[in-house]
Amino acid sequence: MSEQPNKPKILLSKVPEVTIYFWIIKVLCTTVGETFADFLNFNLGFGLTNTTIIMGVVFFILLFLQFRTTKYVPAIYWLTVVLISVFGTLVTDNLTDGIGVPLEKSTTVFSILLGLTFLVWYLSEKTLSIHSIYTRKREVYYWLTVLFTFALGTAVGDLYSEQLGLGYFNTGLTVVIIIAIMYLAWKWLRLDAVLAFWVVYILTRPLGASLGDYLSQTKVNGGLGLGTTITSVIFLAAILAVIIFLAVTKIDTVPNSRTAESEHVKERKRNVLIQTVSVLCVFLAVGIGGYVQLSNNIASQIDSSGSSSTSNLASLAGQLTDFVNIENDMSKAVNAKDFAAAKKGADILEHKWDTSEPKLRKIDGSTWTQIDGTIDVVLAAVRNGKPDANQCNNALQESLKVLNEANKTAASQAPASSQSETSQAPASSPEAGTATPHAKLAGRLTDFVNIENEMLNAVNTKDFAAAKKGADNLEHQWDNSEPKLRKIDGSTWTKIDGTIDVVLANVRKGKPIASQCITALNDSLNIMSVVNQ
Repeated sequence: MSEQPNKPKILLSKVPEVTIYFWIIKVLCTTVGETFADFLNFNLGFGLTNTTIIMGVVFFILLFLQFRTTKYVPAIYWLTVVLISVFGTLVTDNLTDGIGVPLEKSTTVFSILLGLTFLVWYLSEKTLSIHSIYTRKREVYYWLTVLFTFALGTAVGDLYSEQLGLGYFNTGLTVVIIIAIMYLAWKWLRLDAVLAFWVVYILTRPLGASLGDYLSQTKVNGGLGLGTTITSVIFLAAILAVIIFLAVTKIDTVPNSRTAESEHVKERKRNVLIQTVSVLCVFLAVGIGGYVQLSNNIASQIDSSGSSSTSNLASLAGQLTDFVNIENDMSKAVNAKDFAAAKKGADILEHKWDTSEPKLRKIDGSTWTQIDGTIDVVLAAVRNGKPDANQCNNALQESLKVLNEANKTAASQAPASSQSETSQAPASSPEAGTATPHAKLAGRLTDFVNIENEMLNAVNTKDFAAAKKGADNLEHQWDNSEPKLRKIDGSTWTKIDGTIDVVLANVRKGKPIASQCITALNDSLNIMSVVNQ
């Protein structure tokens, strides 16, 4: 949309004219910002912190060059937009994934910061139009506003698409509908152009992110499977083509003329204020209403899935077994140097973890954030262009340690009376008759899984002294638990006992062979993880 259709042109030396090309390249920049950050973080294995530092330094260098220019230069301006989109996104990601700040709080804080920026800008300059950016002061306000729009757009997009389970496609579709409504309101209902511009500017962030994720995510995750590398290259090429087109045609350059505002503009200020308040009220009502509705949907899912065990509602106990199994399979693939299988496992892990986010995060947000951080490290290590087996194993063992700790079952947390009632139930009861052997030992093997994971980590680092110490601990705890576990399910206990004997034999050799130890440990872990569901 054109921001000022009925006004004389205003001097524009640093910011482009708002045309259809402006919005096309804005969405392209937002999309490549999302995928390129993932490329650095995961594919190159830089990690979230290093990616933030690198992109922050490059962004401020480009911002410095943008301030040094005396006119609008397409290449510098749009490259700055790309980098600020990456940096703004990373700010929110660090708050959420690094520090554990809830997305609700990030959304609120960035909304307030953006609102205050708009307020100070307007009180100082009496306009929020980007067509008035012809002083250094206004340019500072402009780029600060752009930064907060990207940070807010990231927080809102992640809140609804991931945490509340709306999904990237549905979130993107919702944003498109809202943008269409804003366009029609501007076109036919005389909605203020500046107000419409900034609302759409904020919304293009979750739109671009949804598009980027849809193109780059694997087919397992519901995407097209292009990957972050190909997606980034495609969009960077498209951005370059548009920039060259704009530089040659100068179609988005506003003439260097500045005319005073017409008198009727001042008369419209009260009407604009009413429109602004109305739009804010509508967005608050729809946003809060949608948040409450989606939250209630998640709560009902949790209630229905955990109605038979109320203790599960208070923690993630017993709900992480699938992720433990996936990471154990990935660890086995890494040890066998089968990184193709490990990367396939990473895709499955990411898909299941993202799908489960709304439910698990609702149950225990702090623990979910801790686990999410370890899974991010696993994905980054495995998806590295040239994955290092030791780094992959270390990341997997750390993640498995956290997962297993959080996966303590509800049975161990249930009141003693409930446990005694269960143990005294007649064997002929329907419930006992339908229980599977694995279910009998479910949740009772977590300590042994943790010990063997630590032993596997020690073997991978060639620390056989620590591995042998772990073997002693494993044997001691297994022998002490034998009377209880064997009485519950003798056949399964015997099967596991056989794998543990193989582990002990390999680790305790005079000259243990790492590959044999790893194979024995992975075999034992695979069986125990399945039984421990």
